[in-house]
Amino acid sequence: MTRFMTLDFADGDRPALLARVAAMARGPYGYVVTPNVDHVIKLMDGRVEAAVYEGADLKICDSRILAHLARLRGKALAVYPGSDMTADLLASDHDLTIGVFGPDRAAFDDLTARFPRRRFTFIDAPMGLTPGTGVWVSAVDEAARAEWDVLLACVSFPKQERFAHALRAAGRKTGAALCVGASVDFLTGRQQRAPRLYQALSLEWLHRLMTQPRRMFRRYVIEGPAIFGLFVRHEVLGQG
Repeated sequence: MTRFMTLDFADGDRPALLARVAAMARGPYGYVVTPNVDHVIKLMDGRVEAAVYEGADLKICDSRILAHLARLRGKALAVYPGSDMTADLLASDHDLTIGVFGPDRAAFDDLTARFPRRRFTFIDAPMGLTPGTGVWVSAVDEAARAEWDVLLACVSFPKQERFAHALRAAGRKTGAALCVGASVDFLTGRQQRAPRLYQALSLEWLHRLMTQPRRMFRRYVIEGPAIFGLFVRHEVLGQG
């Protein structure tokens, strides 16, 4: 593991990390988080409970920006975006049952059509899914009892991480929940990922800002730059 910005990031190349996820799917319940810049900012400023990330069994870096910052401190973070991990998992050779929580039935049907050899379980994510509400408790209970080895939790950050954390308290005994955001939307064409060139240049964030300016402006332009101050304070000055 590599400690950076309060998190213990998993080491290893993509095949090794994917193998760890597959092994988790066949063992006691655990969950995987894929922190990016936005996640780290909200974790470090207290908007997301530390327990949610401390409870994760695997933390895989989803941000090339974080990796670049870590390199300035002589640390190497293995970057494996959740969208890539999801695509690789669905394309690999295994007999795992994949639960899908978040996308609607139409998106689920598109996903199953794209991967006809996979076994899928649809788990409804109802409207009004807010932690602490009756709707939330019912959804957590349904997911905890459903048949799956891997659960793709795709209800946006930080709701999906809180949901994965809650599954353990609800008594889920086996399988691995992956907090992978818009992964299914990318696979079904509902959202378009940045071209490879943008990804290679660590500009995937810019592509999302240009294609979804109203949604992404606050995240990337107003809040995102805070990562640099947090980096200096925590990693350079050793404060906090």
